[in-house]
Amino acid sequence: MEVNEVSGQVVDAAIRVHSVLGPGLLENAYETCLKHELEKRGLQAEQQVGLPIIYDGIKMDVGYRLDLLVEGCVIVELKAVDRLTPVHEAQLLSYLKFSGKKVGLLINFNVAQLKNGIKRMVNEL
Repeated sequence: MEVNEVSGQVVDAAIRVHSVLGPGLLENAYETCLKHELEKRGLQAEQQVGLPIIYDGIKMDVGYRLDLLVEGCVIVELKAVDRLTPVHEAQLLSYLKFSGKKVGLLINFNVAQLKNGIKRMVNEL
């Protein structure tokens, strides 16, 4: 499956989860339900994937975790906050850079309509 198809499936699944659960829950609830929804659709979704950084040529595990990695190509960073801020975008961009992945989705479930809480980001490598 091509990366744009995967990201489209993630958005569709996230909308489904949000329509059932609504806003106001903890991030982990959305993460677990979204993983389940993606797997129901036949997609491989890994939860809390470790992400080391490379510094001075050394691989270091410093505790970063990807909320979800879908089909090995799309990083999904979930939030349940009042509003997304530039630091949330910077976090996802850093994850894209360190992982070498090209596409990431920043999804904030704490909104009335999920379409207002989704930001697609691309790592130009």
